[in-house]
Amino acid sequence: MISNLAEAGMNVARLNMSHGDHASHQKVIDLVKEYNAQAKDNVIAIMLDTKGPEVRSGDLPQPITLNIGQEFTFTIQRGVGTSDCVSVNYDDFVNDVEAGDMLLVDELTMLQPTLTLDGMMSFLVRSKTQDSVKCEVIDGGELKSRRHLNVRGKSATLPSITEKDWDDIKFGVDNQVDFYAVSFVKDAEVVHELKNYLISCGADIHVIVKIESTDSIPNLHSIITASDGAMVARGDLGAELPIEEVPLLQENIISLCRSMEKAVIVATNILESMIVHQTPTRAEVSDVAIAVREGFDGIMLSGETAHGKTGFMAILLSHYRPSGTIFAFTDEKRVQQKLALYQGVCPIYMEFCDDATATFTRALDLLQKQGMVKEGEVALVQSGWQPIRRFQSIHNIQVRKV
Repeated sequence: MISNLAEAGMNVARLNMSHGDHASHQKVIDLVKEYNAQAKDNVIAIMLDTKGPEVRSGDLPQPITLNIGQEFTFTIQRGVGTSDCVSVNYDDFVNDVEAGDMLLVDELTMLQPTLTLDGMMSFLVRSKTQDSVKCEVIDGGELKSRRHLNVRGKSATLPSITEKDWDDIKFGVDNQVDFYAVSFVKDAEVVHELKNYLISCGADIHVIVKIESTDSIPNLHSIITASDGAMVARGDLGAELPIEEVPLLQENIISLCRSMEKAVIVATNILESMIVHQTPTRAEVSDVAIAVREGFDGIMLSGETAHGKTGFMAILLSHYRPSGTIFAFTDEKRVQQKLALYQGVCPIYMEFCDDATATFTRALDLLQKQGMVKEGEVALVQSGWQPIRRFQSIHNIQVRKV
């Protein structure tokens, strides 16, 4: 399966830590590493996506059908699951909401025995007591156990990185994943805390911040500055913001990332119809085309598929979106895997020699043998040394005819 996905164009394998356990994720990591060891001209990076803080409804003996206009109650009392009331796993839930707030609950619609499609129910908060929130059903549906809750325009007062997340992050360090996608990042301090931890572990893992809460929007610039890139998590953004604001915010985040030379990924509802159908809808094609023009590095398909040490120059060139392919040669396997994320970059592992000119010649010979360049074509060849703090650099640039 991994090789088939890679041949179809997958560059990064995402581990969703909201599902499965370390044993199941370990199997995927092992398969990816096995593929990378065998593949001659391709590589797959590994991204660990943290679960983050979540507010969820409790268990129900069976699904509840809720109709428009019906009264329904959410309570912080544990173990409640009736036809008109269900528990919430967050003790400050009552304090975080007020009368007039709109509560959104995700709904899973069964399409086939093993296939579901996301939907959304909405509830208008009418009043609250010391331990309960009384609502009116605005958009009905079928409520099942452990559904995700959002309050439009508000975020829960929970830490961005939970105890479970730290355990998963350590798992990522032990397995040398390439990226962390950190959920519900509200400020730059979260990124600094994680990066300091990675430094203490001696781990070379890039941090991608997921922009998916209203709290992150005022701090976008500082959050992205502290990170190695951002993910536009349109699902949760659309739950916390008016949905018509999401496309404008997506454009803003992509533009900001490009101006700061950071990677940017667009996620959620990319080709959702292809869970069921072989071809996307016209609206989905238009959506992807707009994101391409805006200049993203990658799109994340989740339901649809259930310089030396840093690669700095290849990443920098990628952000300028050149029309030609960037062949990024590196003698570091970790750098090769990280470069798989960036638009227009073809990362290639090759042993270097001490002489830069000889290394250039070897690289061009390899490209020619693999049919990636043709005799007579002109190539711009660049190499260099770039210190981590970027105060100074040494570069070698040549124009060569193959």
